Amino acid sequence: MRLATFNILHGRSTVDGEVDLDRFAAAVRGLDADVLALQEVDRDQPRSHGADLTVVAADAMGAPHHRFAATLHGEPGLWTAATGDHEPSAARYGIALLSRHPVREWRVLTLPTLRRRAPVRWPGERWPTLVRDEPRAALAAVVDGPEFTLTVVATHLTFIPGWNVRQLRHLVSQVRPLPRPLVLMGDLNLEPDRPQRATGMRPLATVPTYPVGVPARQLDHVLADGPLQVSRPAVSVDTGLSDHRAIVLDVALPA
Repeated sequence: MRLATFNILHGRSTVDGEVDLDRFAAAVRGLDADVLALQEVDRDQPRSHGADLTVVAADAMGAPHHRFAATLHGEPGLWTAATGDHEPSAARYGIALLSRHPVREWRVLTLPTLRRRAPVRWPGERWPTLVRDEPRAALAAVVDGPEFTLTVVATHLTFIPGWNVRQLRHLVSQVRPLPRPLVLMGDLNLEPDRPQRATGMRPLATVPTYPVGVPARQLDHVLADGPLQVSRPAVSVDTGLSDHRAIVLDVALPA
């Protein structure tokens, strides 16, 4: 089963600053993933031509099974928190999980959100800035593949140091009842070795993903719990979109 995770920056290219839906569809199609986790996904947003980017991606990769979870609604600058399963009818933004194979069970999981402003020092800045985080969520799917069943969990954690580790540990406790093997993937906003220490799960991908042009950091991760092995090593892919590279890898059960 081929897995991929991709922070899409709402389909925008950092080269020309434009969102081209055909280019976005081609990028997704080129990953050729059986199960794809997307972060920073728009629905009905003017900046992405009012498109449902989850549906655009699903059509491109041939994934009849997909879910979108809104974490915010409204347009940038006027964000308000979404309400999980009870999503608003206004423009939305969040995460998505798509599968070519049947999904036996879906779950939308909310993560703890820091309710106060926190200091964050951005690269190149001498002093930290007080920022307010956005709500965070995860999507879990029990996927019935042609050869084995796999639980896939997709998420996008906060960039606030320390709080992302807390969110990750909370998520691990939430998915404990789900079937194994289990893969957790997404933009975790954590450097390598931190996710493994926080979860006890095995990293399946050790590749830099950020920034897209000359990646020097791995912020996107794929972790596994249970009997699962990598049958094709993970690669980071420059799709021509976003400020992140996508991670693509093939997994299988041990012989």
